[in-house]
Amino acid sequence: MIVGVPKEAFPGERRVALVPVVVPNLIKAGFQILVEAGAGAGAGYPDAGYLEKGAKLAATRVEVFQSADVIVQVLSYGSNDVTGKDDLPLFRRDQAVIGFHRPFGSAKSVQELAATGVTSFAVELMPRITRAQSMDALSSMATICGYKAVLLAADRLPRMFPMLTTAAGTITPARVLIIGAGVAGLQAISTARRLGAVASAYDLRPAAKEQVQSLGGRFVELPVEAKDAEDARGYARAQDESFYQRQRELLGRVVAKSDVVIAAAVVPGKKPPVLVTREMVERMAPGSVVVDLASERGGNCELTKAGQRIVEHGVTIIGYINVASTVPYHASQMYARNLAAFLLHLGKEGKVQLNLEDEITRETLLTRGGEVVNARVREFFSLPALAAQRS
Repeated sequence: MIVGVPKEAFPGERRVALVPVVVPNLIKAGFQILVEAGAGAGAGYPDAGYLEKGAKLAATRVEVFQSADVIVQVLSYGSNDVTGKDDLPLFRRDQAVIGFHRPFGSAKSVQELAATGVTSFAVELMPRITRAQSMDALSSMATICGYKAVLLAADRLPRMFPMLTTAAGTITPARVLIIGAGVAGLQAISTARRLGAVASAYDLRPAAKEQVQSLGGRFVELPVEAKDAEDARGYARAQDESFYQRQRELLGRVVAKSDVVIAAAVVPGKKPPVLVTREMVERMAPGSVVVDLASERGGNCELTKAGQRIVEHGVTIIGYINVASTVPYHASQMYARNLAAFLLHLGKEGKVQLNLEDEITRETLLTRGGEVVNARVREFFSLPALAAQRS
């Protein structure tokens, strides 16, 4: 079975789906690895590294798609809404495609992908179970984003992060507030603490308190209680507007006292809640920084502009998208290990085995045989249940 690794086509994307270090284990398992020339260059992985580990090179993108039984990408069609459509004519029926597909983004793009006949797997649908931890690409990229968010904030903040005692007096530490203590938020706490800041965090899930405190962060407790704060998969549930309004009133006091706010509150398949309003930003000290990691889906800050860094009321608001791509070497390494584990899970006897009784395979399978087959995605877009699902 040939696994093809094309160069990422999204503008500015520097990651690559597989890196040389994972190639030997995949070859040992019976895979052949075909990499488009130059695919890893942007992440710091030259062609020679792939050849040394036993992979083969393809001169063109078309050659990769024509030769491969499985295509692995970082941003596949759906998540690549700029140039991804160019890949649709290159797909072959029953070819497997693995990558980020943004399955809850657009019904049209998911159906267009299905129409090509490919068997696609969306890595962001990976179930959060123990067996799948090594395949959890969403968590890997969130880790990168949480780390980089703190560095972006530190770069723009006109003050230092750590407390320093100097001959010129004592410098007080920066106060960093993280809203949303998921994987990205927890990594932001760790990074801010390493830089010497005082880190606080808020999350509507009560279970997050212990995690925040274990990293040395202060947990912000608000006198407002969420209903069913966490779903069975460990993600935060969306709340009604009255809850978010009360939450904003209480959070405003904490935000106003913070030098940096990192917003990382997302609900899968939903528009992120607005937690940092214009009024909150107005009350922050001049020079403060807001980094909105939810910007691509609408943002947690009312003033965020996706893909831009702006200054409003003296506060810098960073809404960069595709943040993980700015740390391409390790982002690619982590993603490649996730994909390699997934490929070893799927690949048996020289081909992809679709064991739909296996939770990992069933939950990540997005399209097959010309249909959108994922039950969660069909329900999200109100598509009628397939015959097999109805039975």
